[in-house]
Amino acid sequence: MPAYLLPDQAPTREEVDAFEGPVLLEFGTGWCGYCRAVAPIVDRLLAQHPQVHHLKVEDGSGRPLGRSFRVTLWPTLVFLRDGKVLQQSARPERNDIEQGLKSITTPQSAEA
Repeated sequence: MPAYLLPDQAPTREEVDAFEGPVLLEFGTGWCGYCRAVAPIVDRLLAQHPQVHHLKVEDGSGRPLGRSFRVTLWPTLVFLRDGKVLQQSARPERNDIEQGLKSITTPQSAEA
Protein backbone atom coordinates (compact mmCIF):
# COMPACT_ATOMS: atom_id res chain seq x y z
CA MET A 1 0.00 0.00 0.00
CA PRO A 2 1.62 3.28 -1.06
CA ALA A 3 2.01 6.10 1.46
CA TYR A 4 0.23 9.40 1.02
CA LEU A 5 2.21 11.97 -0.92
CA LEU A 6 2.87 15.13 1.06
CA PRO A 7 1.78 18.45 -0.49
CA ASP A 8 5.26 19.24 -1.80
CA GLN A 9 5.39 15.80 -3.49
CA ALA A 10 1.88 15.80 -4.96
CA PRO A 11 1.33 16.52 -8.63
CA THR A 12 -0.34 19.72 -9.73
CA ARG A 13 -3.78 19.70 -11.31
CA GLU A 14 -2.15 20.39 -14.67
CA GLU A 15 0.07 17.32 -14.23
CA VAL A 16 -2.95 15.18 -13.27
CA ASP A 17 -4.86 16.41 -16.31
CA ALA A 18 -1.91 15.29 -18.49
CA PHE A 19 -1.73 11.74 -17.05
CA GLU A 20 -2.08 9.01 -19.64
CA GLY A 21 -3.96 5.77 -19.08
CA PRO A 22 -6.00 4.68 -16.07
CA VAL A 23 -5.24 6.44 -12.78
CA LEU A 24 -6.77 6.17 -9.32
CA LEU A 25 -6.17 9.38 -7.40
CA GLU A 26 -6.92 8.90 -3.70
CA PHE A 27 -7.28 11.80 -1.27
CA GLY A 28 -7.05 11.23 2.47
CA THR A 29 -4.63 11.06 5.40
CA GLY A 30 -2.79 8.32 7.22
CA TRP A 31 -4.72 8.97 10.45
CA CYS A 32 -8.21 8.96 8.87
CA GLY A 33 -10.21 5.96 10.12
CA TYR A 34 -12.32 5.76 6.96
CA CYS A 35 -9.16 5.87 4.83
CA ARG A 36 -7.54 3.10 6.83
CA ALA A 37 -10.68 0.96 6.66
CA VAL A 38 -11.02 1.19 2.87
CA ALA A 39 -7.27 0.75 2.15
CA PRO A 40 -7.23 -3.09 2.13
CA ILE A 41 -10.29 -3.16 -0.15
CA VAL A 42 -8.66 -0.71 -2.57
CA ASP A 43 -5.42 -2.72 -2.51
CA ARG A 44 -7.20 -6.03 -3.22
CA LEU A 45 -9.18 -4.57 -6.10
CA LEU A 46 -6.14 -2.79 -7.56
CA ALA A 47 -4.28 -6.12 -7.56
CA GLN A 48 -6.77 -7.21 -10.24
CA HIS A 49 -5.93 -4.12 -12.33
CA PRO A 50 -2.12 -3.81 -12.47
CA GLN A 51 -2.38 -1.32 -15.33
CA VAL A 52 -3.92 1.31 -13.00
CA HIS A 53 -1.51 3.88 -11.59
CA HIS A 54 -2.47 4.58 -7.94
CA LEU A 55 -1.56 7.91 -6.35
CA LYS A 56 -2.43 8.64 -2.73
CA VAL A 57 -2.36 12.35 -1.92
CA GLU A 58 -2.50 13.69 1.62
CA ASP A 59 -5.31 16.21 1.75
CA GLY A 60 -6.15 19.00 4.13
CA SER A 61 -7.46 22.52 4.37
CA GLY A 62 -6.19 24.75 1.60
CA ARG A 63 -4.45 22.00 -0.36
CA PRO A 64 -4.85 23.06 -3.99
CA LEU A 65 -5.09 19.63 -5.64
CA GLY A 66 -7.85 18.44 -3.32
CA ARG A 67 -9.72 21.71 -3.70
CA SER A 68 -9.52 21.47 -7.49
CA PHE A 69 -11.46 18.18 -7.22
CA ARG A 70 -13.85 19.64 -4.60
CA VAL A 71 -12.77 17.08 -1.98
CA THR A 72 -14.74 17.50 1.25
CA LEU A 73 -14.69 13.98 2.75
CA TRP A 74 -11.96 11.37 3.08
CA PRO A 75 -11.22 9.16 1.43
CA THR A 76 -12.22 10.56 -1.92
CA LEU A 77 -11.31 8.40 -4.90
CA VAL A 78 -11.03 10.00 -8.32
CA PHE A 79 -10.98 7.57 -11.25
CA LEU A 80 -9.32 9.06 -14.33
CA ARG A 81 -8.45 7.87 -17.80
CA ASP A 82 -6.13 10.02 -19.90
CA GLY A 83 -6.57 12.92 -17.48
CA LYS A 84 -10.39 12.89 -17.61
CA VAL A 85 -12.47 12.20 -14.51
CA LEU A 86 -14.82 9.29 -15.20
CA GLN A 87 -16.00 8.77 -11.63
CA GLN A 88 -15.46 10.30 -8.21
CA SER A 89 -16.55 8.76 -4.90
CA ALA A 90 -16.33 10.06 -1.34
CA ARG A 91 -16.19 7.41 1.41
CA PRO A 92 -16.77 4.72 -1.20
CA GLU A 93 -18.23 1.28 -0.69
CA ARG A 94 -16.65 -1.74 -2.37
CA ASN A 95 -19.04 -1.64 -5.32
CA ASP A 96 -18.25 2.08 -5.93
CA ILE A 97 -14.56 1.14 -6.18
CA GLU A 98 -15.28 -1.80 -8.47
CA GLN A 99 -17.40 0.41 -10.75
CA GLY A 100 -14.74 3.13 -10.80
CA LEU A 101 -11.99 0.70 -11.72
CA LYS A 102 -14.19 -0.83 -14.41
CA SER A 103 -14.89 2.63 -15.85
CA ILE A 104 -11.19 3.40 -16.29
CA THR A 105 -10.02 -0.05 -17.41
CA THR A 106 -12.76 -1.04 -19.85
CA PRO A 107 -11.59 -0.22 -23.37
CA GLN A 108 -13.47 2.60 -25.00
CA SER A 109 -15.58 1.48 -27.92
CA ALA A 110 -14.39 2.74 -31.25
CA GLU A 111 -16.81 5.11 -32.88
CA ALA A 112 -17.48 4.46 -36.55
